[in-house]
Amino acid sequence: METNQDKLAITQALEDLYLKGIYEGDIDLLREVYHPGTLLFGDIKGEPYAKTLIQYLDAVKNRVSVKDSGKLFRGIIHTIDVVNSIAVAKLHVKMYDFNYDEFLSFHKINGKWVIVNKMMTDIAQ
Repeated sequence: METNQDKLAITQALEDLYLKGIYEGDIDLLREVYHPGTLLFGDIKGEPYAKTLIQYLDAVKNRVSVKDSGKLFRGIIHTIDVVNSIAVAKLHVKMYDFNYDEFLSFHKINGKWVIVNKMMTDIAQ
């Protein structure tokens, strides 16, 4: 069953941890929103993309943050669908020279919503 409280909690996690974390390059914020076993899949400019959370966080840590790059950043939450203790959020994220559609799977573990899978694709602008 979906509740407004669950959608609000996921929205807050997306805004305060996920989007802020990728914008600022803050891996501590990202660690807080991701489950340690999260896998990330998709494509970037047509090339396959697959990383473990450790690989992803290492890449974030070693790149110039979007904030410091001065490039445009925009994160839009399109939908959040919740069923019991699972949820899927669809987002559009514009960062650096990329334009991503993202699907983030969430699971509520010990009362906290965390990302357990990320799928993304770089789309034409």
